[in-house]
Amino acid sequence: MKLQFIGSVEQLLPGIQELQSLLNMETGTEGTLVRVEQEEGPLRAAWDGTEGVIRYEADIHFFRALGLFVEQLRKGQPFDFTEHPQFTYNGTMIDASRNAVPNVHMMKQTLRSMALMGLNGAMLYTEDTYEVPGRPYFGYMRGRYSAEELYEIDQYAAMFGIEVVACIQTLGHLAQALKWDYANEMKDTEDVLLVGEEETYRFIEDMVVAATKSLRSKRIHIGMDEAFGLGLGKYMHKHGFRERFDIMNEHLARVLEITGKHGLTPMMWSDMYFHLLMKNGGHYYDLDINFTNEVVDQIPKGVQFVYWDYYHDDQGFYEEFIEKHRQLGSDPVFAGGVWVWGAMSPNYGKTWQNTNPALLACKSKGIQEVFATAWGDNGQETNHMTILPGLQLFAEHGYTEGEVDEVKLKERFQLCTGQSFDDYWQLTYLDETPGVTENNMHGSNGSKFLLFQDALLGLFDIYLTEELEAKLPKHYKELAQRLAAARDNTTGDHALVFDMYAKLSAAVGAKSMLGVQVTRAYRNGDKEELRRIATEVIPTIRPLVDEARKAHRALWMATSKPFGWEVIDSRYGTVMARLQSAEERILDFVDERVACLEELEQERLPFYSDDPVGEHRVAHQPFFHRIVTGTVFSAI
Repeated sequence: MKLQFIGSVEQLLPGIQELQSLLNMETGTEGTLVRVEQEEGPLRAAWDGTEGVIRYEADIHFFRALGLFVEQLRKGQPFDFTEHPQFTYNGTMIDASRNAVPNVHMMKQTLRSMALMGLNGAMLYTEDTYEVPGRPYFGYMRGRYSAEELYEIDQYAAMFGIEVVACIQTLGHLAQALKWDYANEMKDTEDVLLVGEEETYRFIEDMVVAATKSLRSKRIHIGMDEAFGLGLGKYMHKHGFRERFDIMNEHLARVLEITGKHGLTPMMWSDMYFHLLMKNGGHYYDLDINFTNEVVDQIPKGVQFVYWDYYHDDQGFYEEFIEKHRQLGSDPVFAGGVWVWGAMSPNYGKTWQNTNPALLACKSKGIQEVFATAWGDNGQETNHMTILPGLQLFAEHGYTEGEVDEVKLKERFQLCTGQSFDDYWQLTYLDETPGVTENNMHGSNGSKFLLFQDALLGLFDIYLTEELEAKLPKHYKELAQRLAAARDNTTGDHALVFDMYAKLSAAVGAKSMLGVQVTRAYRNGDKEELRRIATEVIPTIRPLVDEARKAHRALWMATSKPFGWEVIDSRYGTVMARLQSAEERILDFVDERVACLEELEQERLPFYSDDPVGEHRVAHQPFFHRIVTGTVFSAI
């Protein structure tokens, strides 16, 4: 396809050039004539059979309209589309602090798709993964971004009208930054800064300056969520107990002095104010809280609050909680989530079921700024690229007054990423398995606990019923075949995504019932079956795990910095070593070198003594160290 642009296009040409390959088009002095017009109002993409027009207000609207134009032009029929942007800021926050730091290549790839989606905001959540001059241990061996890398990402995003906003922490969630001895004097608890200490504010100013100096945006996200240890560690030893609401206010005021000094406009997570003002020990999402004028007057002014919520599927709840935030004095920014954390694979069902009511609520309440978080808790086992379907959902809500057209969304995903939406959706079935209710709202994560649990200890074996024994291996085998077919239908980093998940599915399926089968044979006194498992079954599982590891490594190295892979490598290595040990232990018993296998003598207990949502999932445990052992994994 060849397009010839005329009109208000000069500043857009660099971005157009970057998108030519993804759009499979060329630009020049030949081809379909497209008149480009910049004016206030909705974006428009039209073609009358001879000549086209793209009308836009902000640069990002042009690139979304360009995608729509190319998508429709391929159909060969005249068209005239108008879309009304619903938000002034709509984008994503990518976690770069859970070991996988997206490399510049991966960020540029994501930004190209975001441009065609029409998303105009990007945050890189960096607790300590950016360079701070004069502080060499900050982000040491963590794959931190250099100032030059952040500048390159920012420059690239700017070609499309995408604003890159610094997203850091200035109170809690700083365990990785504070674990080195340089930080001893400014540490309240393991992960919370010591309020009132002058060195703390010199440190924060260094962070603020370093995080923003490479970016053109004057906005900054200063974090401050989940600082539950605030005032309860070294602070209490120095000052005695003090109302933590007052400590929070003192600290926020000092941080706002710093952001003001550098001409920055801050936002922060809102949860700590909800947490600190609940006298009944309630949680963030307690609808009983009301902020009085007296309380609000004490909170420092000049910061925008971010309401984060990825947990509810009721539009009414979101609407009510938006109003709770408005009691703080202004409209909040809303942060939803693409569920790519707590498992080896994305949970698109939960993402859809919670995002749709959330963004409908934002639109009904007139919220103008939203973004999709993509956390990477417990080591970022799920690759950042898997957020793309969720970003498409945020994008379509951003240009649709009511509910999103799912058929259109799938077509747009194909255009914006070059990939099949249905192929990507297959990834959700690594965890939405037999035994899990639709959309996996309660986070069953079989792809993780089935892979990592020990064959001899079987902390989750009690959940693997006879019915699941008949279904799970078949489910994963068929899923592996579908994902391999998806891999063979694409190229580049996307092929690496499907290759990794195809091989992971094969490994999980082969290993899923191993512990159950070993325990049953042992308790039945069936030494012949035990020998068969040790000599025929386990030796076939180990190479499947290693193939998954190698595919995972290839994907990681293509899209992230190498730092942090050593953690995932170690986890796969643990599985392979323990499979070897299981084989040897079983043969020791079968050949009567030991009288019994104590591991298999133990009664299998439920992992949760009380699991009120157990009927909706197989099992759930997001943390590797809790899955692999009932003993101490790493502690004093």
